[in-house]
Amino acid sequence: MEIRMDGRVALITGGSKGLGYAMGLKFAESGAQIALAARTKAAVTQAALTIAQSTGQKAIGYVCDVADAEDIKRLHQAVTTDFDRIDILVNNAGFAKAGAFEAITDDEWQYDLDLKLMAAVRLSRLVLPSMKANRWGRIINMLNTLAKTPAKGSAPTSVTRAAGMALTKVLAGEGAAHNVLV
Repeated sequence: MEIRMDGRVALITGGSKGLGYAMGLKFAESGAQIALAARTKAAVTQAALTIAQSTGQKAIGYVCDVADAEDIKRLHQAVTTDFDRIDILVNNAGFAKAGAFEAITDDEWQYDLDLKLMAAVRLSRLVLPSMKANRWGRIINMLNTLAKTPAKGSAPTSVTRAAGMALTKVLAGEGAAHNVLV
């Protein structure tokens, strides 16, 4: 079964490598235009260029630290200016800060929350109004098994991912009536 995304615009955070890049490439192969966001200019620019050259779809890389609320606002503005809208949001940014619970500082906890949870909250809040108005949208929140089964040394990411799972369920419940699937 082939799923087509012709004419759709996808914003993917953590898009310069790994799963984010792979999703961008597959979405573009299915006809979507791609906005990739990542912290490293050279990497995100090259990723977007590679996707555009290999698929013929419009793909642009944006430098953004999604842990920064102001950077998220700038990203949303730039993408909606360049593409007119965002139909698909993939919240994929993040890494796991490992360590003993008592050794993890408040700043490290806060960064993990901002990077994984609050980035998804902020971006979803920005894209939902137009998705609801258009009666079509998709939000994909990348989580991991630590959300359900925390492991030793994984406190921040386990807690943040569990909160991300709850956020996903809330957004799914609120978006379904507007054909915004989460």
